[in-house]
Order: sequence, then structure tokens, then C-alpha cells
Amino acid sequence: MKVEEFDYELPQEMIAQNPIEPRDHSRLMVININTGKILHYRFDDLLQFLNPNDVLVVNESRVIPARLYGTKIGTKARIELLLLRPLTDKKWEVLVKPGKRAKIGAEISFGDKLQALVVDKTDFGGRIVEFLCEGNFDDILEELGETPLPPYITAKLDDKERYQTVYARERGSVAAPTAGLHFTNQLIEQIKAVGVKFVPLILHVGLATFRPVKVEKVEEHRMHSEFYSLTQEHAEMINTCKKNGGRVIAVGTTVVRVLETLAQSNGVTAGSGWTDVFIYPGFKFKVIDGLITNFHLPRSSLLMLVSAFAGYDLIKSAYQAAVADNYRFFSFGDAMLLLNSKEQN
Repeated sequence: MKVEEFDYELPQEMIAQNPIEPRDHSRLMVININTGKILHYRFDDLLQFLNPNDVLVVNESRVIPARLYGTKIGTKARIELLLLRPLTDKKWEVLVKPGKRAKIGAEISFGDKLQALVVDKTDFGGRIVEFLCEGNFDDILEELGETPLPPYITAKLDDKERYQTVYARERGSVAAPTAGLHFTNQLIEQIKAVGVKFVPLILHVGLATFRPVKVEKVEEHRMHSEFYSLTQEHAEMINTCKKNGGRVIAVGTTVVRVLETLAQSNGVTAGSGWTDVFIYPGFKFKVIDGLITNFHLPRSSLLMLVSAFAGYDLIKSAYQAAVADNYRFFSFGDAMLLLNSKEQN
């Protein structure tokens, strides 16, 4: 397939700049994959589409303040770093802007408490830097770093926690697993009360999730590796759900990538590691029966993933309907529920 087939026109004013309050009052487009039926609800109506033996699998990764602004020692030139993933305690893979100012050997200052030395380049145009500081690096990063909102969000975010899911636990992502931003603690308790289980896993969102697809043919794109983990206890909960006829509903594309990475012929296996799985139309899903997701950028690997699950033509129609009906798009936008069900609940 050609990447241009995943392009679409979106008016700039439909890109959500601010989150809806409360979180679960975002709109929810519900799509039955089998029938092609599209319904329009609010996110807190989600409960009526869930069955007591279903599981919702969520990504508990927490966004770190991964954007740093500094100056190049010697020239005072301004340099911006976006931390992607740690290689050691103080050595990180990063993106640098502008890259021409960050040649190997360049030293960058972020004030008295933190400096960085560029030690290598990466094959995707990034850098490897080694941070120099006294004290705990994570604490210093919390003090000096900024939450790395996507570039299409230009409005100021007053509450940094609004770009975290309410169940975020383990630090490590450089962007939020945004499908989970719609859940409130109250809605979670209501869902659990009817017998639906929440199953956590970790995928630290990195370059793979938001890296643009720059090739012409979809098959030529290569994903960047991201770290994941799923415990034995939680793998067993997913497998038990499947055996008992329940549905495994992934909250977000990051969850899909972990589950399908760990899929075996007899279920999901526990494990941790790095995944570069790229899911696009033609992929054979082994685990998920449903997906909660946001609306995604044109030409993105995320749009290709949802098209693989629901079908290219159906997703194209759904996006056209969303534009016509003034849905809010991207990170702070509205949500979509894709269900592989014979009947629409």
C-alpha cells in the first residue's frame, strides 16, 4: 500500500487544543467492525458496550518531563533535547533541535545542576548524550524538564497531570498513551463494579509511536523499538478471559502492540523487552477483540494500525463522518471504540 492512501484533510480548528472536563465527557464514536454500523455517544456511555467477562487492558506508563532547553557551551547557541529512552542511568537516546549544533563532542548546559555531552549519533538522526550531574538525575529532570506536548498543541497546559492517565504509574514515556486520558477514577470503579477487569501492562511511548512515516510504500517503514512488560499474573488474566468467551479490549494502540508482540498460538505469554512490531493492513490479529483509541494524524503508523484492525474502508468512512460531525482530533480529542462483535450492544 502507498502511504498517501492514509492521508486526509482536516480543518485546523478541529485539532483539540485543550482537554475536555471532566475527562469522560469527550465524545465516543462506536463502530461495529462486523456490521459497519457507526454510533455516536459520550465516553462515559462506554459501560453499556462492555460485558461482565470482558477485560480492558491499559498502559500504566507515565510521561516524564522529557523536553530540556539548554545552551551549547562555548557558543551559547540554544539547543532543545527530547529524551527518548535511557541506555544507562545517565546515558540517553535523544532528539536534538537543531541537530547541526550537536555534533559529537558538543557540550550542553542546562544550568548549574545539569550538563550533557554528545557522545554518538543514531541511525534515525538522533544523538546519544551522557548527562553530568550531582544527585539524582530523575529528580533534576523533574525540576528542569517540561512535559513534551505534541507540536500541534499550541495552547498552554495549566495542569501537567492532565497529560497523564489517572492510572499512570511507571515513569518512562515521552508522550501519553492518549486513549487512556478519557478515563476518570469514578468511571473505572463503575466499570469494575459490573465485573469487567482492568489489566495493566507497560509500554514506554517513544519515537515509534509519533515518528512520521516518510517512505512512499507502507511496507518500507521501520518502527523504532519501545520497551514493554507484562507480568505472568496479568497474562493469565487475559488468557482466562479469552478461554471464558470474554473480549480483550485494548485501551490504546500501545497496548495492541504489546499484546500482539506477546501473542502465541495458545494465548499471551508474559515477558519484557523491546518491540518494533509494525501493524498495518494485512496484519493477522491474535489477541484483541476491541480497541479504544483516539483519532490519529494523517499518514501515521497509528492510523495504519487501526485500519488493520477495523478495515481500511471502514476507518476511512469513520474519519469522514468524524470530520463532518465536528469531532475533536488527536491527543486531547474525542475517542473511538472499535468492537469485533456480531451484535451492537
